[in-house]
Amino acid sequence: MASSLTYANYDRRQLFSQSEQQRSYAQHVNPIWVKLLDALGMNVQYTHCSGSELYTRDGRTILDCLSGYCVHNVGHNHPHVVAELVAELQSQSPAMLQSNVVEKAGALARILCENASGKVSKAFFCSSGSEGIEAVIKFARAHTGRTDLIYAAGAFHGLTCGALSLMGSDFWRESFGPMLDGTHEVPFGDLSAIEKLLVTKKIAAVILEPIQAEAGILLPPADYLPGVQKLCQKHGALFVLDEVQTGMGRTGTFLAGQRYGVAPDMIVMAKALSGGLVPCASVLMTEEIYKSVFHSLRRAFIHTSTFSENSLAMCAGIATVEVLQNEGLIERANSLGMEFRDQLRTALGPYEMVKEVRGEGMLTGIEFRAPRSLSMRISFEAFKAVHPGLFGQVLVMRMFNDKDILAQICGNNFMVLKVAPPLTVTESQLKYCVESIRSVIETVHSSSVFWVDALNLGRRAMSL
Repeated sequence: MASSLTYANYDRRQLFSQSEQQRSYAQHVNPIWVKLLDALGMNVQYTHCSGSELYTRDGRTILDCLSGYCVHNVGHNHPHVVAELVAELQSQSPAMLQSNVVEKAGALARILCENASGKVSKAFFCSSGSEGIEAVIKFARAHTGRTDLIYAAGAFHGLTCGALSLMGSDFWRESFGPMLDGTHEVPFGDLSAIEKLLVTKKIAAVILEPIQAEAGILLPPADYLPGVQKLCQKHGALFVLDEVQTGMGRTGTFLAGQRYGVAPDMIVMAKALSGGLVPCASVLMTEEIYKSVFHSLRRAFIHTSTFSENSLAMCAGIATVEVLQNEGLIERANSLGMEFRDQLRTALGPYEMVKEVRGEGMLTGIEFRAPRSLSMRISFEAFKAVHPGLFGQVLVMRMFNDKDILAQICGNNFMVLKVAPPLTVTESQLKYCVESIRSVIETVHSSSVFWVDALNLGRRAMSL
């Protein structure tokens, strides 16, 4: 008879040693990822994280300007969120009974709808932004009786098949088979392109990011989102905003859509919703959309998710909103973000490869362009041929290894460096970030070492 699995089967000290965990990850999870981090010199061992700082086993302190792709808006391991989660666990309260009214889900839903303002009054909870987008697709079709969907070029809505159907990038879709029929890509910011499709009366929803994060922190024209909303109302389609990266105060308002004065029919929230500690997402919607899906006893559970209203996620969500409000982090993100970008523009203005600094709140993109000077252009074109993201990735590597700053390039635009620290970042940390970025860009423009490193990294990457 096969032996049962018990704690005694393993030497726990060996199993959980740092080196053994690295080997296990490489063997059982993602070996290519380990090799890539090794090649970049970014495979460090973290001991703990707090606020905007990451601490490594070898004594370094890393300034986090990535926030887990906008997950840690209230900082890493915020004491209030942690305390609420510990209290919830110690209370031994019911978790995921699947046959009870989850009171904290009601509280969080009310908090989110009130802070979103507009016309949303119902919340469906799930575990990720991708899962939220899948719900949007189903709910929009159920409510309108239509099948087709509009999305914008450069969008990033997630990596499940329905979400991939709303992203035109061949990179993300490659080898995963046919996507959903009836999805239509339009240029971001182009109202006429949307109207041409809406007049067909086949469109169930227009699904957009208010600010396109992975496309390069692209801001919409001032009249774009209000214009889309009016067109959707005119032609009977739903207006949906994906606030997965831009919500929870990231852009200086609770939701980025509020900056543009719009009231969407559905809003997808995730990432920072639970303080970066428990998977949690929510789809906010109008009463009418909700009733078109959950309209009878027979349909009461027609769309659900096992972990959707788990008590830990709901508890973390409530605590996270409390932190945002009690510490004034949203207003602070707005004012500090503007000051940060002004400082970046001044510091980076003299460098020919810097095209633009843009963003809202604590979401900033620095866009680069091909150099004009012949000496740099030859090197730039050489390693661009190896991989289009190589320039940006070497910037990331340089900032991490030389300046102890963690940032990343945008997933759909490799020439844009995304800088998105927690909203708790200090003014002195932002000033250090500005000077560090300037110093790395100075190296790009004045030293051959940067370009040699880039070519060497490209060669190593080709062998992975």
